[in-house]
Amino acid sequence: MSPAAEWEPDAENWVRWARTPRHDAYWYYRDAFFDRLVPPQGRRSVEIGCGEGRIARDLSSRGHRVTGIDSSSTLVRYARQADATGSYAVADGAALPFPDRCFDLAVAYNSLQVVADMPGTVREAARVLVPGGHFCVCVTHPLADVGRFIDAEPDAAFAIRQDYFAKRRVDDRVERDGLEMTFRGWTYSLQDYAIALEMVGLKIETMLEPRPTGAPRTYGRWNRVPMFLLLRAIKA
Repeated sequence: MSPAAEWEPDAENWVRWARTPRHDAYWYYRDAFFDRLVPPQGRRSVEIGCGEGRIARDLSSRGHRVTGIDSSSTLVRYARQADATGSYAVADGAALPFPDRCFDLAVAYNSLQVVADMPGTVREAARVLVPGGHFCVCVTHPLADVGRFIDAEPDAAFAIRQDYFAKRRVDDRVERDGLEMTFRGWTYSLQDYAIALEMVGLKIETMLEPRPTGAPRTYGRWNRVPMFLLLRAIKA
């Protein structure tokens, strides 16, 4: 099954999940991404793996001129409906339909662990960036990917359950507050991401492990273990 076809069965579920205010972790981590990682607006930005468009809309509200791409035609349709003045296209992150050096910012928010070809997608991000352009990334933290809290208590221990260095398929069904979603993708080590960036001339400038802000008490445990990893790299 192609990456696009994989997301189609859950596209409607993702729209409900993502557009329910304060439902998922995005609402408690986005400020760190936009305020501490993303540079000021420039000429043109591309979001790789835009989904239903919430990151692109948040970028636009901060003055960025954004083109969003996603491999799911259903999600791109929803993104266009929510942002009639925006620019969206169905495309593979590893084969971007843009010429070289046409963006000064590329964003991949929780999409590098989802795409079928992570190094290829990083390579394409580097290709379409101008020299001095930035690639801003959020991924599920590699530690969070390979471990789990052992129970629901706030002070529960966090146990490693998988080989950290092994690339592993993720296919997790989650149900919460009447909504459900299947999260699909792959696990990568921090080294995997660093090598993918280094191989295409992207130098890491900033690395952050944000803690949730303004979150309900159920997120308290994520003050002890990082849920996400933020990276900003610059093209030489």
